[in-house]
Amino acid sequence: MPTEAIIGLLVPFAGTTLGAACAFFMRGNLSALHERSLAGLAAGVMVAASIWSLLLPAIDSSEALGRMAWMPAFMGFWTGTLFILVLDRAIPHLHLDEDEAEGPHTNLARTTLMVLAVTLHNIPEGMAVGVVFAGWLAGESAVTLAGAATLSLGIAIQNFPEGAIISLPLRAEGSSRAQAFAKGTASGVVEPLAALATIVFARQLVPWMPHLLSFAAGAMMYVVMEELVPLMAEGEHSHLPVLMFSLGFTVMMALDVALG
Repeated sequence: MPTEAIIGLLVPFAGTTLGAACAFFMRGNLSALHERSLAGLAAGVMVAASIWSLLLPAIDSSEALGRMAWMPAFMGFWTGTLFILVLDRAIPHLHLDEDEAEGPHTNLARTTLMVLAVTLHNIPEGMAVGVVFAGWLAGESAVTLAGAATLSLGIAIQNFPEGAIISLPLRAEGSSRAQAFAKGTASGVVEPLAALATIVFARQLVPWMPHLLSFAAGAMMYVVMEELVPLMAEGEHSHLPVLMFSLGFTVMMALDVALG
């Protein structure tokens, strides 16, 4: 595999690791407003990435279908959405600031369930990075190396606050700095693994690249609407999370258009 692809797969994981490292430098937990604002930033990046880095290339790749060029993107989007829905029901996990776990009943520790929640969140992000690099490796005209690298960088940017959001609550609940950092970092390991697996399988499914790109978009949008948007809206009303969403969206949009 080319060095560019290897680096691209690892950059998002580096973002999670750097965010988890906040456990060494910050005391206590993030305020509720800060958590909501960071969730807004992450949501904005993911929505913009889903559109410019995944859905639009998927539609461009299907231009031979004429007026039906939207169909592969439509089908792939729904397949990705339902895939994450199944995982959401099958894997026990606990969202931040919630008391009741989702998924099958389990006796796993609360901290483990919180890490599983972020891990579940990271699967579609890893798949998204994997599928764009697979498209580049396969010579797909709608996917460029610059575009793939831009998506990788964008995911890394929104992974930084995610790493902090998981490690700091673990630290506040009694974990040592090293334990909080390790668990926060571990939640991001699934991203390069999911990306690598996607590349391996996508190489065998090059004709289905539009479906795969939109599959990743559907998976990411499910996470945005099921986890990040509700977190943004929790608690006392504030405009800051919405402004952070707009910031994440426009930064990712600008990066994709300027560099992709």
